[in-house]
Amino acid sequence: MLPHLQLKRSRLWHTGPLLAALLALGGCGAPSDSGTETNKQAAVKLDPTKLAADQTLVRGGGSEPETLDPHKISGTPESAILRDLMETLVIASADGGVRPGVAESWETTDNQHYFFKIREDAKWSNGDPVTAEDFVYSWQRILDPKTASKYAWYLAAGKVKNAQDITEGKQPPESLGVEAVDANTLKVSLEAPVPYFVSMLVHASTSPVHKGTVEQYGDQWTRVGNFVGNGAFRLTEWVVNERIEYVKNEHYWDADNVKLQKVRSLPIQSPNAELKRYEAGEIDFTFDVPIEHINRLRKERGDEVRSAPYIGTYYYEFNTTQPPFNDSRVRRALAYAIDREIMANKVMGRGEKPSFHLTPGIVTGFDAPPTAWSQKSQAERVAEAKELLAEAGFNEQNPLKFSVLYNTNDNHKKVAVAITAMWKQTLGHVDVTLENQEWKTYLDTRANTDFDIARAGWIGDYNEPSTMLKLLLTDGGSNYSKYSNPKYDELFAKSAKELDVNKRAQYYAQAEELLAQDMPIAPIYQYVTQHMVKRHVGGYAPDPLDNYYSKDMWIIEH
Repeated sequence: MLPHLQLKRSRLWHTGPLLAALLALGGCGAPSDSGTETNKQAAVKLDPTKLAADQTLVRGGGSEPETLDPHKISGTPESAILRDLMETLVIASADGGVRPGVAESWETTDNQHYFFKIREDAKWSNGDPVTAEDFVYSWQRILDPKTASKYAWYLAAGKVKNAQDITEGKQPPESLGVEAVDANTLKVSLEAPVPYFVSMLVHASTSPVHKGTVEQYGDQWTRVGNFVGNGAFRLTEWVVNERIEYVKNEHYWDADNVKLQKVRSLPIQSPNAELKRYEAGEIDFTFDVPIEHINRLRKERGDEVRSAPYIGTYYYEFNTTQPPFNDSRVRRALAYAIDREIMANKVMGRGEKPSFHLTPGIVTGFDAPPTAWSQKSQAERVAEAKELLAEAGFNEQNPLKFSVLYNTNDNHKKVAVAITAMWKQTLGHVDVTLENQEWKTYLDTRANTDFDIARAGWIGDYNEPSTMLKLLLTDGGSNYSKYSNPKYDELFAKSAKELDVNKRAQYYAQAEELLAQDMPIAPIYQYVTQHMVKRHVGGYAPDPLDNYYSKDMWIIEH
């Protein structure tokens, strides 16, 4: 740890005054082991088994949700709430695997035909039974072009029979390979064996919806008073840009073991504003942690800072459909000029790791290939970046002009300012404009590929490399860079058919090597989950996908 820190300090000496000033406000060094820090606020001994009288959890929500319709979501703020209001067939476990959700068991003999046993005591929040037919209706709905789901591609990526044709309007939704064998048995047929299919089903988009409610209220079914879910909590209040509240669902199949009575989610976009409310005692659990406070918080609050490896990558995506970013030389030049060691360890400094691949190293079944650019020193990458820009025709007389889009957030702004400073100081002939937008507007702008470069992050939906690499398929639902390479698509198709884990890993490595050549995105760092969690919150157990569930938590008497 220390030799790397010294190297980064000597490198900082040469970064120039603008970037140096920025870094002085950033993470301020490598993360320390909170266990060795002096906790200035002496921890009060708490009995984890002694429950507080008020079982209300207040947590940061990150942003105002774009929707609470699980078939129309696309971001993590929405998924975090829907994990409480809805329950999928299986849910995530802390070890990165899955555990039973509304399905008490499942089986397959060939990884192509799956049978899920729906709990007989599973009920909707209005008391109706949850049945296999609910999943047939719901999965047909997400794929129906009329729904316009941003996750319609997901079941197609899982090779559910006819899913792709349905999304393209070639077959009706009723042709989907899902069948209610009886009220409590759901059969799913795939077009080819997919050994990790069950792990895909933790994603909120695979949640069931209540047919009667959707048909009665249409787009208004998610409103308070209309909403019917099958999760551990039921929606009771939604004040836009202020709070979302939900209370324990007494009809939930495992209600006897749910300790929290109420959850209040606050859509606070600014990590600094969220932290102020946390330190004032108004929030129990934060959505994020501002990077400039991380070391202070580790020293002052010790084990309240909760970090863990995360299956996710922070990156910048290029609009490959128009000049200058339809030229891979320009894309590679800008990617090479980003010093990932500084970004991960100085600007962020919370435990993030420099990333030269879309797929994080912690993903099961991934062995990162030693791509040429990742093996060079930063000085060598910068030298090559200058050559590439010159070859592409950009110089003092013809500077490279573009804008960078990011969603409103203190941390995203710091990253954008730091990277812009790197580009200007190392490449010289660049003219960058920063543009920030509120979450919903930003999502629409990216979905329409109405940008030059956009800040992006991709969080895995399950623990397997395809959860990352499917992003950049030609027909990938969230491929907003509009990248297309038939060789890449072919490698992914081969990997999907390969049952041998080692051979599949080889296809994944080759796919990453193609991305390194084409550079449709510039990976920057691998995420860590980062929350402030009060000591009186029991049951919080992060997994590699940050899939925490309020039903597992409780408030300790304090």
